[in-house]
Amino acid sequence: MRLRLLLAPVLLLVAGGCGLVKSVGVDLFYERVPLPAENVRRDLAYLDDGDPKHRLNLFMPLADSVRREPWPTVVFVHGGGWDSGDRDFTYGGEDLYNNVGRFLARHGIGAAVISYRLQPGVRYPAQVEDMADAVAYVHREIGAYGGDPDALFLMGHSAGAQLAARVALDPAPLQRAGASQSVVCGVVAVSGAALDIADRPTYTEAGADFAYYARRFSPSGEPVETAPPEPLAWEREASPATYASAGDPPFLIVYADGEGPVFERQVEVLDAALDAAGVPSEVVVMPARSHALGVPNLSRDDRVVGPAALAFVRGRACT
Repeated sequence: MRLRLLLAPVLLLVAGGCGLVKSVGVDLFYERVPLPAENVRRDLAYLDDGDPKHRLNLFMPLADSVRREPWPTVVFVHGGGWDSGDRDFTYGGEDLYNNVGRFLARHGIGAAVISYRLQPGVRYPAQVEDMADAVAYVHREIGAYGGDPDALFLMGHSAGAQLAARVALDPAPLQRAGASQSVVCGVVAVSGAALDIADRPTYTEAGADFAYYARRFSPSGEPVETAPPEPLAWEREASPATYASAGDPPFLIVYADGEGPVFERQVEVLDAALDAAGVPSEVVVMPARSHALGVPNLSRDDRVVGPAALAFVRGRACT
């Protein structure tokens, strides 16, 4: 299902199709959300191996904002093309990802903002494994903080949307981490990349760079300049759409109206795969006019995507 919500256009420069914010234009949209220090737990280790990337920041809701107890929790995963980014990433002193956590906590929803190991230090699917380990940790531990372990939502932007969707739709990563796919109550995928890289129109019509994905997802890590006529095994393995099946958690899928045809096409093919499997999904088009502005929009009451995400989480009855 598609819901188009378009407002005034805004321009922002982005470094790469899945890169981090690289423009002062973000200053026009970022609003720091206040949250008392006692509602924040930083640098919690979701794997006890000493790796600083195996950490998360937990944001707990304000007591007077909670609509139901125990409260739901969003596990948020950042973007950055699978080779950059961190939960504590800042631009111009503005912590974009943690601000999403504070925004959710101000509205009665817990948030775990995670880091994960990056390429080329590790190869894919290490990022998927880290995401699953973080989700399993939150499921085990959130009850001690007042959250509902059976009301977990996954949310990600760009590469993070691919990781969130991949973990939600394929039961294997969570099983390896000692959890079940059933712990995921819903997914918010914002400006996702590589949602279905086996889709040939993504390259032939939308103009995606096949070599970009080959460097990140192929076993050799070597760029393949042109997509072969038939998808390779690693394309299907990396694509969340491959795993869509009946009983999967519902999705809210978001893309920006100005970020280009690749992201729109990827949203369309994931939405179609979910629909074919009978999985509820809704597509929202946000008035960001760029790929990167989805992040600051996520922490604003007066932008489309923040309220849409709140409504999605609040509207789900998890079991």
